[in-house]
Amino acid sequence: MEDEDCPDLVPIGAGGAELADAAPDRKIPVTIITGYLGAGKTTLLNYILTEQHNKRIAVILNEFGEGSALEKSLAISQGGELYEEWLELRNGCLCCSVKDNGVKAIENLMQRRGKFDYILLETTGLADPGAVASMFWVDSELGSDIYLDGIVSVVDAKHGLQHLTEEKPEGLINEASRQVALADLIIINKTDLVSEEELNEVRTSVRSINGLVKILETQRSRVDLSNVLDLHAFDSLSGVSLQKKLEHVKTTHAHLDKAIITVTFEVPGNIKEENLNLFIQNLLWEKNVKDKTGCTMDVIRLKGLVSIQGKSHQVIVQGVHELYDLEETSVAWKEDEKRTNRLVLIGRNLDKEIIKEVFIATVREERGNS
Repeated sequence: MEDEDCPDLVPIGAGGAELADAAPDRKIPVTIITGYLGAGKTTLLNYILTEQHNKRIAVILNEFGEGSALEKSLAISQGGELYEEWLELRNGCLCCSVKDNGVKAIENLMQRRGKFDYILLETTGLADPGAVASMFWVDSELGSDIYLDGIVSVVDAKHGLQHLTEEKPEGLINEASRQVALADLIIINKTDLVSEEELNEVRTSVRSINGLVKILETQRSRVDLSNVLDLHAFDSLSGVSLQKKLEHVKTTHAHLDKAIITVTFEVPGNIKEENLNLFIQNLLWEKNVKDKTGCTMDVIRLKGLVSIQGKSHQVIVQGVHELYDLEETSVAWKEDEKRTNRLVLIGRNLDKEIIKEVFIATVREERGNS
């Protein structure tokens, strides 16, 4: 049993005041921390809340967590009402525990601007991080104060393979696989409890689901926080790094029938924005792109860099479930550079050749007088 010490609490207002004038108009990055029960998510959050790392992080713990000493010390509900209290910790971090999806806690937290530079939001072991992530895109009021920095998923080296390969009833995706599919960073934890061979199997399984993800390996959830924060996974700042990443992504092969895989393809040339929208909407909204057996292709995560007619800069494409967004990056196409469109899709029933054909047919089609 890991000993999870309760961090020292200090009254709000004691210390930290000198930092309160930090740029009030700067958007605050939110990182979603997800992971199957027992993977080490709570240990990771406790580590962040107790370690001296000179970063001011507000951590929103999920009330349905594994009942660490830390969570027991927080006032969660009064008379059944959602009640949260922000506690200030000795290392400069803030902490609260919530019963809902965390949005209320973030709104409440924004009244303390200047006391923190990062927000970490824990999801329950079974939660779909995509649903939480989409809230930050849809809620424009929230979006004016914060931005989604990335999704981090903790995987247990000892039991991770069993969770990732667990078969669910027809039509359902197993939660552990979905969390890996949506992640921008995977922390494979408890590596000291398995052999190199077992660890390799977990790595391979993670990589077969998500060919784009960065993997960190840890023991007792101890990570260098600079690897977890400032991922810029969802904004145009990731333009240059995404370009390098996309060049190395390969289409993966399913470990199981109906498993989640990554497919990637490249199509040269300029495309019209309206045609690209049509392609994405057919895939994500209408869901009318099917594989050879007639099964609907189910896209969980979509990422790419494209060349849009009339735009001098590369455009980043981001999608989570049915939501997607196009944003111009700071990376300009060079005069002599071959313009190209590179997409990476993570999901089920994906057939690279069919998706590529549909993409080419849709983006090359002439529409109206545009």
